[in-house]
Amino acid sequence: MQNVAIGLLIPFLGTMLGSSLVFFMKDKINIKLQKLLLGFAAGVMIAASVWSLIIPSIDMSEKQGIISWLPAAIGFILGIGFLLLLDSIIPHLHLNSKKPEGIKSKLKNEIILVLAVTLHNIPEGMAEGIILVGMLVPDSGITVASSLVLAIGLSIQNFPEGAIISMPLRDEGLSKAKAFIYGTLSGIVEPIGAILTILLTTSIVPILPYLLAFAAGAMVYVVVEELIPEAQEGNHSNIGTIGFAIGFVIMMVLDIAFG
Repeated sequence: MQNVAIGLLIPFLGTMLGSSLVFFMKDKINIKLQKLLLGFAAGVMIAASVWSLIIPSIDMSEKQGIISWLPAAIGFILGIGFLLLLDSIIPHLHLNSKKPEGIKSKLKNEIILVLAVTLHNIPEGMAEGIILVGMLVPDSGITVASSLVLAIGLSIQNFPEGAIISMPLRDEGLSKAKAFIYGTLSGIVEPIGAILTILLTTSIVPILPYLLAFAAGAMVYVVVEELIPEAQEGNHSNIGTIGFAIGFVIMMVLDIAFG
């Protein structure tokens, strides 16, 4: 259970650290560092989707005596579809998006931004919970090391999200402390979503292959729709590519070496 607690707290810590930038920076996070972090998180999540989620899903399906690729295919498509639906409802986020003019418009924009980041963390929390459940299930193929490395990848992804909440709120006149609190609270739904998912999935282990692939689809969607476009936008796109390669290789090596 200690590993589960650590896995729950690490991504939330990323949001908290990102929100804390409001105490140290007057402007946006350094663009090169931002692209490196986004690329690294994307690499970790893609590698984890394959070795920590899809492959274990296929292996578990074979052990259950069903068509090995079917749960992985269905779960992956459902994961993509779920976030596609979510993105059609929730405003899409960009780290460098422009704010509308006017006090009321700016305030409304910041409220939407907080709501959007908060709701976007729900499926990530679900994916995190599914992975932790898989870690607890014998012969699932998901190791403690891969679960913790994935949690670190999610934490890195959450870092700039915390910053884009707290720093604009500070610009709108909130104190640094309040901006930090609001930014941090935007990430609290992630461990809550993970805990609820753990409580629900412990009693439905037979569909775990579908859930593992669902988590993979959700994470791949986040990578393709958000992380990679942000890492490749504008100048210094090669830094994002380098970060992706480093993250992918590290996750792959750790998963294979400790799995």
